Amino acid sequence: MDLPTLLPILLSWAVTLSGYEAPATVPEVRYEPHSFFVENVCGGKECKAVGWYNDRDIVYIDEKYAEGEDGFATSLVVHELTHFLQHHSGHFDSHSCPDSLTREREAYRVQNDYLLTAKASIDLVRPAPAACNYAAVAAVNPGAAHPTH
Repeated sequence: MDLPTLLPILLSWAVTLSGYEAPATVPEVRYEPHSFFVENVCGGKECKAVGWYNDRDIVYIDEKYAEGEDGFATSLVVHELTHFLQHHSGHFDSHSCPDSLTREREAYRVQNDYLLTAKASIDLVRPAPAACNYAAVAAVNPGAAHPTH
């Protein structure tokens, strides 16, 4: 993926589809091996995480997507850029599980809107559980069933 060329375009998509204001800076994007996500996102347990925004202006993408310019690879960057925009909006508490769930839902919506609009794809991405205490699901969506591990 030609990230230096695509990053401003993908950030523009994230801004347009999320409604957040464009920040003055762009985040750094780093490609990392899957083991990085297992260790830093999933607490050392095997998981399916392939992207992460660390709330410190760094977006991490699984290195298996470094060469891909398919719809999923670029939509993954848009998803993580949405988290970057959410963080800079000041509307969310990064340590709040209900806010984390809300942020994740919004990022998946933006990702899927990108796939539908920019890529004309109906191969949408299903939301994965947010990495927080699932008891908070009830605070955000009282009728939701608790996910299993």
